[in-house]
Amino acid sequence: MLSSIAKNITPSATCELEGVVADLRAAGVDVIGMNAGEPGFDTPENIRELCKRALDEGKTRYVNVPGIAALREAVCEKLERDNGVIYEPSQICVSTGAKQALNNAVMAVVNRGDEVIIPMPGWVSYVEIVKLAGGVPVCVDTKEDFQLDISAVEKAVTPKTAAIIINTPNNPTGAVYTRESLEKLAGLAVEHDFYIISDEVYEKLIYNGKVHECVASFSEEAYNHTILINGMSKAFAMTGWRCGYTAAPAEIAAGISAIQGHTTSNGTTFVQWASVEALRHNEESVKEMVAEYARRKDYAYGRLTSMEGITCANVDGAFYLLPDVSHYFGKKYGEREIRDSFDLCSYILEEAHVAIVPGGAFRAPGCVRIAYTNSMEKIAEGMDRMERALSKLG
Repeated sequence: MLSSIAKNITPSATCELEGVVADLRAAGVDVIGMNAGEPGFDTPENIRELCKRALDEGKTRYVNVPGIAALREAVCEKLERDNGVIYEPSQICVSTGAKQALNNAVMAVVNRGDEVIIPMPGWVSYVEIVKLAGGVPVCVDTKEDFQLDISAVEKAVTPKTAAIIINTPNNPTGAVYTRESLEKLAGLAVEHDFYIISDEVYEKLIYNGKVHECVASFSEEAYNHTILINGMSKAFAMTGWRCGYTAAPAEIAAGISAIQGHTTSNGTTFVQWASVEALRHNEESVKEMVAEYARRKDYAYGRLTSMEGITCANVDGAFYLLPDVSHYFGKKYGEREIRDSFDLCSYILEEAHVAIVPGGAFRAPGCVRIAYTNSMEKIAEGMDRMERALSKLG
């Protein structure tokens, strides 16, 4: 019989859609993917070469659970350089992707029945990660511009609140949280003694002159109430390499390492050596990718907002747009009625062979999430196909 944990978990809508797209492509269907949270670039050559060298040098054995010393030192250097926070290597735990880092962090500070606040719209896995740990997700709405609503967060705090999970820049909204809102959040965390689990995996992907603010850098009290989550996947186009990390107060870091010791043990050894190279020698490649993302974002934004009935914010971070498509709800194509974002995405996939993600999966029911990670040519073709499909609805 299926366990209560398995019964209580909602499958990842984004991962399930990836499977559908893969099956369609295997059947010969030309699907344009605008669904995946995955950079449309190859991993930079110097990182790949370093990985090959590590393999040739036999760096394929078990290492310390929280990671090789060189990588934890490189992470500390990065955090001081980029975020203005000082950590010791003993406070870093390298994991098999940032998703494992998030699971580790939640398990380290959440007891069964504890509450975890999650601003919405938000990434599909946050709610399920909290549920896996036996916690209770408490979803709160963000403001109309998708910035943190500190008043709503404060109202959601109870004696059972153990943590809040924030993601800035944000998936799926593209919002970059302001320093003012994060300072107020840090004040709440200190006052009510809960942790801020800050997912900063998109921190390098910022546009429009905005700045990423690291909440742990604000004060000693904020530092002691923050667990940072980051990884190699987005900034360095290393999604399949699966390397993430946590930076946390010493006691929490020790707990995270102990938890990981009984799940995966160490992250893949040769990937860790490649990640040292990524953190120390790839600032220029990141800048080049961000410049290209900005170009693609502006194009996709312009195309979407020129389509009938679609409104969309010109986002400041990550690589997603979250257009409101509710204009099309209730419309039909033949006998097929579009009732919600799931129906619309299914229709676009079947009629236009373009994969986008229902906003309902992120608790943004009137929207769809569109990733501008594909090539400019593919984005242009995808927009053409979507526009033609939408024009058929009436």
